[in-house]
Amino acid sequence: AVLASLEQYRGRDEQFDTGLDELATVVRYLSSFGVPEENFAVDLTIARGLDYYTGTVYETRMLDHPEIGAICAGGRYDNLAAYYTDRSLPGVGVAIGLTPAFKMHFWNIGAEGQILVGAIASAALMINASTLPGWLLLPLMFLASMIAGMIWGVIPAFFKAHWNTNETLFTLMMNYIATQLVTFCVVFWENPAGSNSVGVINPATKAGWLPALFGQTYGWNCVIVLTLMVLMYVYLKYSKQGYEIAYVGQSESTARYAGISVKKVIMRTMAISGAVCGIAGFILVSGASHTISTTLSGGRGFTAIVVAWLSKLNTFVMAFVSYALVFMQKGASQIASQFNLNENVSEIVTGIILFFVLGCEFFINFSVKLRGRRKAD
Repeated sequence: AVLASLEQYRGRDEQFDTGLDELATVVRYLSSFGVPEENFAVDLTIARGLDYYTGTVYETRMLDHPEIGAICAGGRYDNLAAYYTDRSLPGVGVAIGLTPAFKMHFWNIGAEGQILVGAIASAALMINASTLPGWLLLPLMFLASMIAGMIWGVIPAFFKAHWNTNETLFTLMMNYIATQLVTFCVVFWENPAGSNSVGVINPATKAGWLPALFGQTYGWNCVIVLTLMVLMYVYLKYSKQGYEIAYVGQSESTARYAGISVKKVIMRTMAISGAVCGIAGFILVSGASHTISTTLSGGRGFTAIVVAWLSKLNTFVMAFVSYALVFMQKGASQIASQFNLNENVSEIVTGIILFFVLGCEFFINFSVKLRGRRKAD
């Protein structure tokens, strides 16, 4: 009865629809396992304060002793590990993608859009090529996401290289275009019809899902990101192209005088940057959420800028910076929950801390001396 009454609100909010679908699934499974209807109930007053819960929460009571209250309680938080692997490591992955562009002093603010187009490519193959075997489908998704992100990164690089456009505004505007593309795809692929969401893709067959590695759901996510971390470090530090990127970043005029094709370096570097961000989109769709929405990237593209900056563009340091950010975010959320504060307070606390951390760099690089008036001779 509770679920039936909630159906009238379907379609107003994507997260509400997802929660309603999950509740219906839980009830359906309980019935299929032969649990009598009088032994369970949907109670919307049950809540948990910690924000790592990702689904249904429950309480268990003894029917013969209702005065005791709940004897055990909990909830679904299958993505708790993702705060320390999937949620942070794609952040690392995006930061790795931003590294070559930032090293060249090309301010790529379009990582969010590059993630989303990579995610669109993966989701499209998951939906339309689900009959392919996994050993073929997953590499195709990986390549498609990489190419999509690469194309999205090359577009602003082309205009920068040939007409010296402002890459910050250009890449930022590309984020909005990518968001609208996702919106179109959600409408085109919505499931079920009228839900205004794609829902979990291939939940029965799990076609296009990254498999568990050594029993770890997010094992392949870690492997991919760690591999990118090593490859990017070697590429930037020991390859000729990495040297050219650093040279162009220091001075384009000097690079041209040295015989380096600045246009070629800009195009190539942004192709690599976009490709890595596209791979992050693949990880989010195939290895984490298994769906696509406008909020899929979850601000990782902008968080990655902070990660890249704090790590001084060192890909190995990025992993530690990301973990530090995750712990800080979770701690701030716990503070807000502990003192019954608005959920946005945690974001404010995190922002204040990062503001002062980044601001400290000014005083690290420059010394401030206050000069008094010289006494007249």
